[in-house]
Amino acid sequence: MAAAQGQRSDGAGEMESSEGKVADSAPLPFRAAVDALRGARLRPEIEIDPTRPPQRLAPHAYALEAAVVEGEEDLADGRLVLLHDPAGHDAWQGTFRLVTLVRAELEPEMAADPLLPEVCWSWLTGALHARGLSAGEASGTVTRAGSHYFGGLSERQPASQIEIRASWTPREGSGGVPDTGAHLAAWCDLLCQVAGLPPAGPGDGSVVSLPQRRGPLSP
Repeated sequence: MAAAQGQRSDGAGEMESSEGKVADSAPLPFRAAVDALRGARLRPEIEIDPTRPPQRLAPHAYALEAAVVEGEEDLADGRLVLLHDPAGHDAWQGTFRLVTLVRAELEPEMAADPLLPEVCWSWLTGALHARGLSAGEASGTVTRAGSHYFGGLSERQPASQIEIRASWTPREGSGGVPDTGAHLAAWCDLLCQVAGLPPAGPGDGSVVSLPQRRGPLSP
């Protein structure tokens, strides 16, 4: 998929789609932050692509969509958007903001756990802290939903989904550029954890992952 070094869906090179281009007139810190996203090294289970960013949230925006894929099955998917306002933003307390959506299907028994929302939010903050990253002005929601099927669909098993929506301000480093590559890697750690995959390397054995999903996510 995209130049972030997981898999690419189309085998393309350096994000040459219209969604992947960044105008030469864009501020240098924003271009450097996007370059860091492109250069991030990710787990092989991650398939990632540039996608059309939102147009009205900030003067400059860049977006990626990703999925955790095992065989032909999507275990989880999500979107990460980088926003930049050179003038700064009072709510952000900075000039950059990361906005994300992560979702995955899970067993109804797991969805019924009353602590699930708190656990999922801790996975986000924990993924950032594990890589030494801060999440300034962090906010978000964790939503769980269940579907039961009737009539012509009655043979299908009940399905449950967890959805994490969040945003945070990355700490700006040299030249006013945040380490967006590390933030992307942490976000992919979250995506894999929600998908039920084990940690990529040595980690805390007390961390609990969600079980594997029954089938691919609905569009």
